[in-house]
Amino acid sequence: MSRIEDTTDDELACRELVELVTDYLDEVLDAAARARVDAHLTECDGCTTYVDQVRQTVATMRRLPPMPVPPALMARLLAAFRSGRSTL
Repeated sequence: MSRIEDTTDDELACRELVELVTDYLDEVLDAAARARVDAHLTECDGCTTYVDQVRQTVATMRRLPPMPVPPALMARLLAAFRSGRSTL
């Protein structure tokens, strides 16, 4: 994890929180990282709002029925992943 210039070793910058939000919500962060995120959230209203929005988005997406991926699109996705390209 990269360090942000204006933070101490114990502090977490907003940019770092954005990188950790999925692992935080999935509860897979180690105890030290989770404590840093929790501490940051007690002091940063913007990040608290962001985490709540991501949490709500995930909950909404889980309620949607799965949609089939058309075979042609699946083939393009697999080809892109295999080649390491970031665009289709």
